[in-house]
Amino acid sequence: MTGMRRLPLWFSIVVLSLSVTWAGTETPSLVDVFKRVNPAVVEIHTLETYLASKGTPVSVTGLGSGVLISRDGKVLTAAHVVQTADAIEVEFLTGEKVPARVVSSEPEVDLAYLQLETMPRMPYVASLADSDRVEVGASVFVIGAPLGVSHTLTVGHISGHHNLDAVGGIAGGDLFQTDAAINEGNSGGPMFNMEGEVIGIVSRILTLSGGSDGLGFVITSNVARRFLEEKSFWSGLGSQVLSGDLARVFNVPPPGVGLLVQRVASGSPAELAGLKAGTLRVRIGDDDLIVGGDIVLSIMGIPVDQPDYMAAIREKAAAALPGQKVEIVVLRGGRILTLTSVVPGRH
Repeated sequence: MTGMRRLPLWFSIVVLSLSVTWAGTETPSLVDVFKRVNPAVVEIHTLETYLASKGTPVSVTGLGSGVLISRDGKVLTAAHVVQTADAIEVEFLTGEKVPARVVSSEPEVDLAYLQLETMPRMPYVASLADSDRVEVGASVFVIGAPLGVSHTLTVGHISGHHNLDAVGGIAGGDLFQTDAAINEGNSGGPMFNMEGEVIGIVSRILTLSGGSDGLGFVITSNVARRFLEEKSFWSGLGSQVLSGDLARVFNVPPPGVGLLVQRVASGSPAELAGLKAGTLRVRIGDDDLIVGGDIVLSIMGIPVDQPDYMAAIREKAAAALPGQKVEIVVLRGGRILTLTSVVPGRH
């Protein structure tokens, strides 16, 4: 054709080379990443049994999510999903169901990890990312079982990064805020970056309606990594802090701070220590409580009114040897009693 010049051979080679390079470094689609990591996400089914006011046993089932993080069967989830569970079953994408037990749980940061009794066939293990490298505005996705709908994907962004003393009951939490939809059943599930690495564990939402239109929060993966490295423990105790007016209602002795025992998991260290849970549900002011149980005043000589008492107890428990005596002082039926137990063996 008149007026057209043929391009030199070297130019064609360069263009072809660049095309090959771009094709080789193409970012995987969300579809591909989801398919790859979805098998690591699990449903967590719990069973709790407690005594009603007339001594009648009542069973309650619970549902949460989690993620397999090691080839020896460790599953990371939220503490509030499993803290007082009597029995736990983990269900995989394939439909396989595996019994599990709590190895370690820290309600203050809302993290727990479970040990599977057996491993599923051909497990996929997710990896933890460095959450310090995640910036506000980054695209993320969450997989879980919101409202019981298994392996649901929701997509959003990191809306904020908070290091607060308390957000919705989380003490000292390093948290990501997200606009990815989170509902009941998502708790404990993983939040992924677009490379398929876990950057956080879903903790809760702050909402006025009870739905996903609130603010979602996840515990960062670096907090989860530190939690896994520490010598933490599982007590199996669910409690409510009594102070101020509430403490006066329950006649808590000076200095007027105690832990009202709400639930005690079957076979847990709290049960072995002899702690008694409440049996009657009541509403006092803005608080829904189970009353009639023990009120814990001190654990291992550390009073619960002491600042950072849980950190002090955790440190003392980590230094204790298996079989070492543990004393728990409680208020029971108007009398102060000392319960005695021993430090369990390490798992």
